Amino acid sequence: MSDIALHAGLVGQPGSREQLNTPVLVVDRAVLEANIATMAAFAAAKGLKLRPHAKTHKSANIARLQLAAGAVGLCCAKIGEAEALAAQGVSIGLLITSPVVSAPAIARLVALNLTTEGLKVVVDHPDNVAALGAAASASGKPLEVLIDLDPGIHRTGVASPQAAVALLEAIRGQAGLSYAGLQCYCGVQQHIEAFDVRKTALEDRGAYIREVIDALTAAGGAPAIISGSGTGSHRIDAELGLFTEFQVGSYVFMDDQYLACDLAGEGTNASPYQRSLFIDARVVSANSPGMVTVDAGFKAMSTDADPPQVVAGAPEGSRYFFMGDEHGALVPSSGSPPPLGARVTLAAPHCDPTVNLYDAYHVVEGDTLVAIWPVTARGRSR
Repeated sequence: MSDIALHAGLVGQPGSREQLNTPVLVVDRAVLEANIATMAAFAAAKGLKLRPHAKTHKSANIARLQLAAGAVGLCCAKIGEAEALAAQGVSIGLLITSPVVSAPAIARLVALNLTTEGLKVVVDHPDNVAALGAAASASGKPLEVLIDLDPGIHRTGVASPQAAVALLEAIRGQAGLSYAGLQCYCGVQQHIEAFDVRKTALEDRGAYIREVIDALTAAGGAPAIISGSGTGSHRIDAELGLFTEFQVGSYVFMDDQYLACDLAGEGTNASPYQRSLFIDARVVSANSPGMVTVDAGFKAMSTDADPPQVVAGAPEGSRYFFMGDEHGALVPSSGSPPPLGARVTLAAPHCDPTVNLYDAYHVVEGDTLVAIWPVTARGRSR
């Protein structure tokens, strides 16, 4: 039975969070909406557009909140995410931030272009430009493309100003394509914890991005859209003045990796965004002195970050340890562990892959379940 069917009858009942089957993905609605409003206000004050990254939440419901707050569209990591959002009516201003290369994927892309408004995709190779141009021409509707710039990690993107200009010329040679601008996402720099160190690193990358922009401009291809930035860099990027729009994503949830960063240069305790995403678990065994076992293990959360913090339901300072696929250990630093059956709330580690493990968000106000939102694009990794 799906989470939606399992818990639908609890929506609106006071205290219904306590009745949820665990492990369960929980969103604090007030904090989520405050995070969205804070980022929207910041962007508006700086004269910047937001095209938030949906790979974080994969949710049509959250995408609609972001659009209502002024976002011009959504970024999607893969075409499957874009298809899933479009199928739920989120179909304006989608930008696919990874190259779409295979013939089956290109066929899906041009089909999606016919049913959406303002769809865009990045390109980084002339062969891909030729394939996209041919498919778009055959479909009868031009496709907008952005040149993807490698910030230095050699994942995707053109690797030099000269390569960017050469790709611009290739795009110009395709009647089915429309050159829309430039993308550069400096992912490595996002999680540098010290503000000054992160600022220096971003200034270095900013100088390189500026060099590429200047080369494109000199070739007659001044980018109308310069898309990039992220939750960890947006405060600094706003002052550098390179980007026209931000691809911020994790600010809606804020996991431990971002909360460890001094985002605004005011200390880690002064983050403008707060944690809104949690995993509720339950004590299922309490037979060993000084510890208990909860029903959330490797299958309940991302494991590419540190183990989750225990934020409620256990003595302050309690620590979580993975105990296998289905279980975790809870060890209090002082006092007694929670009793059998007690609900324990864990902070979601790395939010993007944690979300992808669940069918739905359980949206709460206090301890009351107020909505259940599907994870619209769960599993859409292609």
